[in-house]
Amino acid sequence: MGVVADKLMTAEEFAAKYDDAPFELVRGSVVPLAMPGSNYHGWVCAKLARYLDEFVEAHAPGGAVCSNDTYVVVGRNPDTVRGADVAYWPMAKLPGGKLTWGLIYNPPHLCAEVVSPTNTWSDILTKVDEYLAAGVPVAVVLDPDTQTATAYRKPNGHGDDGGQVFKVVEDLTLPDILPGFSVPVRKFFE
Repeated sequence: MGVVADKLMTAEEFAAKYDDAPFELVRGSVVPLAMPGSNYHGWVCAKLARYLDEFVEAHAPGGAVCSNDTYVVVGRNPDTVRGADVAYWPMAKLPGGKLTWGLIYNPPHLCAEVVSPTNTWSDILTKVDEYLAAGVPVAVVLDPDTQTATAYRKPNGHGDDGGQVFKVVEDLTLPDILPGFSVPVRKFFE
């Protein structure tokens, strides 16, 4: 990916200039987002966002489920702002208890990525690592090729176990951040 600008930008400058544009800020440099190249990617993202939003509305009112490369600040000095396919903030993490325009500096409780033909696993896992390092408790990766959902959490000193893999015949559950949330993995891909 080519760099769009030579001068290092802050998260604030980036958000003001590139709001709603297909870019991310990586260590102060603007880089193009890899477009998924498939409507299927957006369809899987929409399904995940729908299931999360329905659950949040019923069980965690006031929380916000966002999609469409929602900006997540994952690093400062130099700044990094990633575009999450889906993100969830509980109400307590939203400035003033509600969703507004602009960057949210509190890390979401969940960031999710859907693997597309234009992603490399290295790129996906780099974003997962950045989300976790920024304080996101859970990063979920949906992989249409293997029809799996993998929930990554910050290692607890016992090393990285590669995440908790949920197969197509299992239910994706996230009891540590959304107690009671349970969706059959197959539902994301059918």
